[in-house]
Amino acid sequence: MIVKAIKAAILAAALGLAAQQAAADDYPVDTVTLVTHSSVGGGSDVFLRELAKYLGPKLGANVIVENVKGGSGANAMARLVASPADGSVFYATTPTFIYTSLLSNPEATYKDLEPLVNVFSDPEVIYTAAGSDFKSLKDVVAKAKESRGTWGAANPASLERQLLERLKTAAGVEAAIVTHEGGGDMMINVLNGTLDIGVGEVQELQSQLEAKQVRILATFTADRIATQPDVPTVKESGYDVVARKFRGLAGPKGLPENVIAAWEKAIPELLEDPDYKAAYTAANLRPEFIPHDEYVTFIDEFGTDTAKFLKDSGVIE
Repeated sequence: MIVKAIKAAILAAALGLAAQQAAADDYPVDTVTLVTHSSVGGGSDVFLRELAKYLGPKLGANVIVENVKGGSGANAMARLVASPADGSVFYATTPTFIYTSLLSNPEATYKDLEPLVNVFSDPEVIYTAAGSDFKSLKDVVAKAKESRGTWGAANPASLERQLLERLKTAAGVEAAIVTHEGGGDMMINVLNGTLDIGVGEVQELQSQLEAKQVRILATFTADRIATQPDVPTVKESGYDVVARKFRGLAGPKGLPENVIAAWEKAIPELLEDPDYKAAYTAANLRPEFIPHDEYVTFIDEFGTDTAKFLKDSGVIE
């Protein structure tokens, strides 16, 4: 009986591996779903929807976007962990999914996902309503020193929130930071004057910039961005805060090699596509392809460094 049971277990395992390999060999699947925790109009939502327009032909699949809001990415990560590792579902990675994992106790964390590839680095900027009295970041800080001020970030557990906390420290102010579930919700409060400033990416501000509804005051990048050459960096404005925001993809653990290979081939080709290049350049996205193995290491190191920063600053124990 024991021998039969062992043989049955070995056969079942072999069949499972065969099924997984068959799925990999058949890749791509008919439909690939790209999941984001962002609300419609938020940075990750805009990134994925623009990506989906051009990705399908390169990958050979129908590509759709799914918004799974709640928990600053916790619900989206849980959705991925419960999905098959067959290349049919991926999650938009940004520093937010690291911060959410470290600052809360979600059902699934970034360590439960498998980084796939990185696509872009995305400049973070500080913006205000075009009709506001703030003409520079120093104006915002001056107001915060006089009457505290109100600043907006997209998520409670996000790079944007941490950047504003660091800016408060560098500027010596106690501005109130109001968090939202996505950049679209924050934008409304900047436009109606509820918030003095918001932090976001140029791509999610594009429509409002073109309509002259918002004004960029500073960028958190190390150097000025090409499409906004007159906008100073935060550091140039007198506050030593610099950030690098990555935009990539992750899937459930155990992604087959063929799936990884398909994406490592498709993304560099996509970044060279003239039409897509024109679109992402206009949105100030900077191509920064990182292949799978290197991206796994990158995310692990980013998580370790972020945890150290949060512990050193007393945010977590």
